[in-house]
Amino acid sequence: MRPYTIAVIGGDGIGREVIREGVKVLEAVAGRGLALTFEEAEVGAELYRRTGEDLPAILFGAAGLPDVRFPDGTEIAPQVTLRFRLELYAGVRPIKLYPGVPSPLRLPAGRTIDYVIFRENTEGLFASRGGGAAVGREVAADTLIVTRKGTDRIARRAFEAALGRRRRLTCVDKSNVFRSYLFFREVVQEVGTEFPEVTLDGAYVDAMAMYVVQRPWAYDVVVVENQFGDILSDLGAATVGGLGMAPSGDIGDRWALFQPSHGTAPDIAGKGVANPTAMILSAALMLRWLGDRHKDPSAAAAGDRIEAAVAEVLAAGGTLTPDIGGRASTAALGDAVASAL
Repeated sequence: MRPYTIAVIGGDGIGREVIREGVKVLEAVAGRGLALTFEEAEVGAELYRRTGEDLPAILFGAAGLPDVRFPDGTEIAPQVTLRFRLELYAGVRPIKLYPGVPSPLRLPAGRTIDYVIFRENTEGLFASRGGGAAVGREVAADTLIVTRKGTDRIARRAFEAALGRRRRLTCVDKSNVFRSYLFFREVVQEVGTEFPEVTLDGAYVDAMAMYVVQRPWAYDVVVVENQFGDILSDLGAATVGGLGMAPSGDIGDRWALFQPSHGTAPDIAGKGVANPTAMILSAALMLRWLGDRHKDPSAAAAGDRIEAAVAEVLAAGGTLTPDIGGRASTAALGDAVASAL
């Protein structure tokens, strides 16, 4: 039995509440060939408020508060800092509609939503974070960076994922206007020649925002620059029940961090009504990543069991949180998934 040590970071707001349910479910699935230990770490806006340090030095809740900012006026965002420090260049954002969860879209009979966004995490417009320039109160500028190395490695991740799915990849950009996005598309196309089994197509980001509402079932794997990926991920989440249903993984060549796509939601923090599903599904993503990285089928199978348990609970409908039409508490939904395991 291979042991795994998981860094657990609750962060701020509802992050501390949903992380408990993620750990609860992981503890329920442990054993049967899987040994997990947890080490808690402190990261977040509250830490920065006390110490001036957002990161003291990876299952992650959520971090950041609207009223806690760096001296330049931008919000504390430790998860973004971690992406850059650990080179977690692949932002993996599954967009999946589970039976029992309401969608604002009216889908044709037999259609569902199940695609995954591969967001480049360490370049694009986010590379300007902490930099940029402002001239008095009249002009401000940030720089968008796209490199061959960064685009090549996220494209390879996306193509490899497509091989295990429906073998279709969509490159999303704004290559009709910006040279940097044309370069992004050109590199993706070059990598695509090494994956002839995968059908590659492209879409401009403004059109893609329309397509994922009009016909989301048409998509399988999407590869996209950082800023556009951030926006499309939230748009996609809205079509499958909201951010409480949207897990994510930030993955590099050595380390990875898994967290729900939602923020700290200070307006509902402490009320016990936050949806922990995205956190629990992020834990499942983590186990699958461990299984793939360490060639450990028991870890990957545990991730599959967690997702199956989540799907069972959601389909039953008795313990849904308010955001998806129920009255259950955060803990009750977590308990239901743990019991299903």
